[in-house]
Amino acid sequence: MAVSVSVVLLLLVLALVLLRSKALKFSHALLCVLLGFCLSGTSLAPTIASGITATADVVGSLHP
Repeated sequence: MAVSVSVVLLLLVLALVLLRSKALKFSHALLCVLLGFCLSGTSLAPTIASGITATADVVGSLHP
């Protein structure tokens, strides 16, 4: 759960930065949000979640 919340916050910050810099229109951001909600209800949701968790584990295990 903590990984998905941090990913959501990261994506929200990225979307806000793009909106403020006029690189992303509000309609595009809304479409991305709707796509995310639609994907969460499909059979791909567990695969996407495990991919995000695996990526977060790899990034978390890196030591500079």
